[in-house]
Amino acid sequence: VKNERLVTSFARDPNLVTKLLLVGLGGFVGSIARYVLSGAVQQWLQNSSFPYGTMAVNIIGCFAIGCLNGLAESRQIISPEIRVFLVVGLLGGFTTFSTFGYETLVLLRESQLISALANVAFQITFGLISVWSGYVLVSRYL
Repeated sequence: VKNERLVTSFARDPNLVTKLLLVGLGGFVGSIARYVLSGAVQQWLQNSSFPYGTMAVNIIGCFAIGCLNGLAESRQIISPEIRVFLVVGLLGGFTTFSTFGYETLVLLRESQLISALANVAFQITFGLISVWSGYVLVSRYL
């Protein structure tokens, strides 16, 4: 059944392989950029235990996804393929926080305040709980 779905997906979208390669390549570049930038910021602030490197990556990623989606939506100057490479791939590899920020902005633009607040509350709350749970699980039981 899974193979049939995959074949059906390829049949519906003949550019799927290209899109997957663009996402993968973008993710590769974005992940390296995250590693380098986060490390550089953290090294620059040597005496700090606060995760400034991660914060810098998340804020830059949020700004970048806002700019790219703004250009794509308002001016239609970014092709769907480039958008997949930059937004899903590169920024997805750079930080998923940028996607979270953009999706929350979309909810707010669509006047879905409750959904936007729930998105923020749930993702932060359950994200932290998940990090804690995973940490406790492996440190105590493995």
